[in-house]
Amino acid sequence: MNGEKLHTGSCRCGLIGAEARADPILCSYCHCRDCRKQTGAPVMAFVGFREGDLAWLGQPQTWRSGGVERSFCGNCGSQIGYRDDQLPGEVYLSLGFMDAPENYPPTLHAFESRRLPFLHLDDDLPRYAGFSIGR
Repeated sequence: MNGEKLHTGSCRCGLIGAEARADPILCSYCHCRDCRKQTGAPVMAFVGFREGDLAWLGQPQTWRSGGVERSFCGNCGSQIGYRDDQLPGEVYLSLGFMDAPENYPPTLHAFESRRLPFLHLDDDLPRYAGFSIGR
């Protein structure tokens, strides 16, 4: 990806959108319980951007717990993403929120130690027992 590419995302109803002209900082799978609870799926896939690189259309609703703020559309309920106090200045958007999720293949697995035993993703990506970003 080059820095001039426009990266866009939107919720199901289109009331909330985001765009960035800067490349993502991370594309990842997360197997932690919080991400599973938030998505309702056995694993979350997301793409991260620097907060200053994102421009928002509309204002997402948020829910905060344990140092993480999760966002969603208050109209259609679509999950948008999250901010983590341990990663200041960064926003992680759900791949389902992205308009072209196929452009953001995950490059690693975080919290592999918490992966559900029946979930098998056959890839050669790095796998971290916990947090994938050393801070």
